[in-house]
Amino acid sequence: MLGDVPRSERFLGLTGLTPDSLRASLGEPATLAAVLEFLCAHEPDLVAAAEAMGRDPAELVRARGALAS
Repeated sequence: MLGDVPRSERFLGLTGLTPDSLRASLGEPATLAAVLEFLCAHEPDLVAAAEAMGRDPAELVRARGALAS
């Protein structure tokens, strides 16, 4: 996600995170949930991220659901 400048700027602006704080907290469930929630809120972001990871967008949606429960 950080490889796409407009997307990363939007995410960081919405969350108040810095690139360093995001990197430092990537293993935390709350951060992962926030990233997935952000991606799932805008289909083009979801599709682009899934393609970059070689995943189906539905997998990311399921992961968001699993972290939320």
